[in-house]
Amino acid sequence: MKTESSSGGAVETFRFDSDGEVPNNPDLPLVVHRGAVPEARRGEAATWLEQTFAANGWVDGWRNGIYPFRHFHTGTHEVLGIARGRATVEFGGAGGRALTVERGDVVILPAGTCHKRLEASADLLVVGAYPHDSRIDQDRPGEIDIEAARRAVAAVPLPARDPVMGQTGAVTKLWRKR
Repeated sequence: MKTESSSGGAVETFRFDSDGEVPNNPDLPLVVHRGAVPEARRGEAATWLEQTFAANGWVDGWRNGIYPFRHFHTGTHEVLGIARGRATVEFGGAGGRALTVERGDVVILPAGTCHKRLEASADLLVVGAYPHDSRIDQDRPGEIDIEAARRAVAAVPLPARDPVMGQTGAVTKLWRKR
């Protein structure tokens, strides 16, 4: 794990290699923006997250929770903004890492990163989105050929902007260095 500070709070990064069941993304780190939603906007966090993601080219937004089963996307990156409540989420598959995220945090998952909700508060509300022109899919371990999944993940284009910080965000900086 690597932690940095930004104007939106601490930024943590995590890397997950394929475990033979899920592709994860060996080239791009998972990015967690802690406290990304400005304190003054926390009361309207869902709207702020939707508007911010859309302004940075992350579209096809939704409001819901996080599925309680392992799944991943081979055709797109994904952003999860915690608008309300908190959740503990397993990232990286069975051998991955459990992270607790709470209101105001934003998690950016590179294509292939497995995730599963382990527990959540009753009031959890997540705002999600994907980079413009993504191929949105959802796969589970054992449902897809792992080599085909790795190839598909490697072919996903980098997003033009970080979903929170735009051109100056962690995704823009860190994912360009691959």
